[in-house]
Amino acid sequence: MQLPFPLRQAIEHEAARQNQPSLSQAALSQAAAELSQKYREQILPGKPFISTDAHRLAYAAVRMPATFAASYAALVEVHRLASTLRIESLLDLGAGTGAASWAAAEVFDSLRQITLIEQDRHLIELGRKLAMASEHQALRSADWQAANLRMQTDFALHDLVVCSYSIGEIEPATAVRILKAAWLAARQVLVIIEPGTMKGSSAVLAARNQLIESGGFVAAPCPHQNACPLAAGSELDGKEAENWCHFAARFDRSPLHRRLKGGTLGYEDEKFSYVAVVKHAVQPAPARVLRHPLRHAGYTRLQLCTEDGLQTVTVTKRDKQAWRQARKTGWGDVWGDGSTNQPIE
Repeated sequence: MQLPFPLRQAIEHEAARQNQPSLSQAALSQAAAELSQKYREQILPGKPFISTDAHRLAYAAVRMPATFAASYAALVEVHRLASTLRIESLLDLGAGTGAASWAAAEVFDSLRQITLIEQDRHLIELGRKLAMASEHQALRSADWQAANLRMQTDFALHDLVVCSYSIGEIEPATAVRILKAAWLAARQVLVIIEPGTMKGSSAVLAARNQLIESGGFVAAPCPHQNACPLAAGSELDGKEAENWCHFAARFDRSPLHRRLKGGTLGYEDEKFSYVAVVKHAVQPAPARVLRHPLRHAGYTRLQLCTEDGLQTVTVTKRDKQAWRQARKTGWGDVWGDGSTNQPIE
C-alpha cells in the first residue's frame, strides 16, 4: 500500500518549506516520538493528543500514512461487499488532516462531495493545503468545518459517514450520542475505524452493538450479526482466543517517514479494528480470516470467524481449488466464497 503520490509529495513539501527551529527535522523527530508515546499510552478521553505545530506536521508525515492505509483497507471491503451502493457524498468526523477522505476518494469513483469536521483549526489548515494537491476534485473542493464532535447533536445527511481514529478518544457516554447522530446522518453506510488495540477494538465492538440495536446491518468485517465470538472468550485452535478483533494494513514508508522515526525498514504495519454498518442488508462475507495463516509444505491452516463462531480450517494440496485460494489468502481476507482473495497490504 502506497500513499497517493500527490499526498506524499505535498507532505514532503510542507516539511521542507519550514525554516523555523521549532519545525526542524530534529524537532519533528522529537514530536513524532512524543506522538508514538502518547499513542502507546492510549491517552485519556478529552486529553489533547496533538498540541504543537511540530506535532501537527509530524502527524501528517508519520501518522497520516498509517491512518490512510487502515481507512483504505476498511473502505475497500465496504466497496467489495456492498458494491451496489453508489457513494457520492462523505462525512468525515474527527478528520484530522483528512486521511480517511483521501482513502475514500481513492476507493469510490462516484464520490463528489466531502465534508470534514475537525476541532483543531491548525490541522484543518494543514489538511486543506494537502488536499489542494489531490487529483480528486471532491478533495480540492471539500468543506472543512471547525467543530468539536463532543458538542454536536446532529450532522447533515451524507451517503457515507466515517469516524476514523476519533470515537475511541471520546468519553463512552458522549461517543454513544455522537454515534447516534452519525447513524442518522448516514444515508447508506457508517464506518468506524480505531487502533488495533484492546481499547480500540472495545470501542468498535461497543459501536457495533449500538448500531445493530439501531437497526443496522454489519457489512464488514463480520460474517454475521451475532455477538462477537472473540469478545465472548471462545477458544480458537484449542486455545483461548485473543479477546479483540483486529487486522493489519502494510504501507510503504517514505524517506521522510523513515528519517523522523529513525526506521530502516521500507514498510510499516498498521494494526486497526473496524466495523462497517449499512442501512439495508447486504450479503456478508462467508467467513473472515482472523490471524496470519499458518503455512506449511503440504497444508495451510486458517483461523476463521464464521456465522457459527470461531473455526480452524486446514486446507491441503489434495483440494486443488481451495489450496490455490488458501495460498493467496491473508489476514483479514474473506474465505469461503470461491473467489481469489488478495491480502490487505
